[in-house]
Order: sequence, then C-alpha cells, then structure tokens
Amino acid sequence: MPSFADLTTENGLVELNKFVSDKTYIVGFVPSSADVQAFNLVKTAPCATKYPHAARWFNTIASYTAAEQGQFEKVTETVTIAAPAAPKADEDDVDLFGSDEDDEEYERQLEERRKKAMEHKKPKEAVIAKSSILLDVKPWDDETDMVELEKCVRSIEMDGLVWGASKLVAVGYGIKKLVINLVVEDLKVSTDELEERIKEFEDYVQSVDVAAFNKI
Repeated sequence: MPSFADLTTENGLVELNKFVSDKTYIVGFVPSSADVQAFNLVKTAPCATKYPHAARWFNTIASYTAAEQGQFEKVTETVTIAAPAAPKADEDDVDLFGSDEDDEEYERQLEERRKKAMEHKKPKEAVIAKSSILLDVKPWDDETDMVELEKCVRSIEMDGLVWGASKLVAVGYGIKKLVINLVVEDLKVSTDELEERIKEFEDYVQSVDVAAFNKI
C-alpha cells in the first residue's frame, strides 16, 4: 500500500519522486485507480527540475481525460497519507538521569544501527536502466482494422519489453491512430529494432513515431 507525506508539500513530492523513479505507474504496469487517487492528491504538476520522475508520472496521467481515468483498472491498493511526526518533547520534560528502560532502549537502538551498518556493507544489486515510451502507430486509412493492428503490435515479444495501456486517438478524416505505452530495459531493447518490427505489419501500419520517451 503506497504511503506518502502530504503530496502538496515538498516532503510528499520527494517521497513520490523516489517511489516512481523506477515505475511508470503507482501500481503495476498499466494506469489504475491508485494513479487517479494519487493524481488528485498532488493537485498540480510537480516541478520537472526538482521532481523529474514525479513530473513524468503526473503528465502521463494528465494526458488522459477524466472519463478515461474513470475507466482505469480498479485495484485494491490505495494511496495513504502518513500522519505527521509527533512534536518533540520539551527539554524540561527530559529525565537527565534516565532509567533502566532507557538503557535497554539505548542498547536496542545501538544493535539496530549495527545491523544497518552491516547491511550497507553488502554489495548492492545493479540498477537496471529502463525507459517508458509512448508510440504513435498510424494506419493506412479509415478502413484499417485497428483491433487487428493492435493485436499485431502486441504480438511482438522481446526480452526486456513490457506492453502497457493503449488508446485510439482521432487524427482526421475518420482515421484513428494507436497510442500505446511500453516499458523497456535499455540494454536489452533497441527502439529502432522495435519500430522496424512494427512496420513489418505493412498491411496495417503506415508509420511509427515516438511520441514520448522518459528514463525511469
């Protein structure tokens, strides 16, 4: 269950930015009700300079209309706002002589610090570089079967490729393009190769363009 400080504050945005640094959405690989809930709690677009990951996530959700957001997958996970920390006790309330319980608490904290220090010495796992990509796939004309076109696109399987949400967007004269989101591992998937494989479905696909590209 994702939990943040007040998402209208700097602390909350720092936590959100860190949380989505390796994610496209709050939960899973497609937009969900959790994204809508967090989006409404943030209220305004985060600063892209200070919070690049949070800004990228916010702009992705903002690209959908309210009606489209209402059709997002419903998930059991909800976004919660953590209660602020309790204020520190006044110095007048501090027992300078302490007690046996204080000594036990002090020893417990020391032991926890020793364990954390040992954990930090362990080799860290390598970070896998990933990118979130939005593709525009355009058909030949208004008679192109867009359902079959999307099936063809999603039939492409590559190690490190995960297909996400999609929608049809009108471009004029009754023609609609497929706008589809995907996440790739940078070292495993070449966007040029992926575009070429999509263009191989020449009975349906006229062109493929990268509409948005964000590191995550």
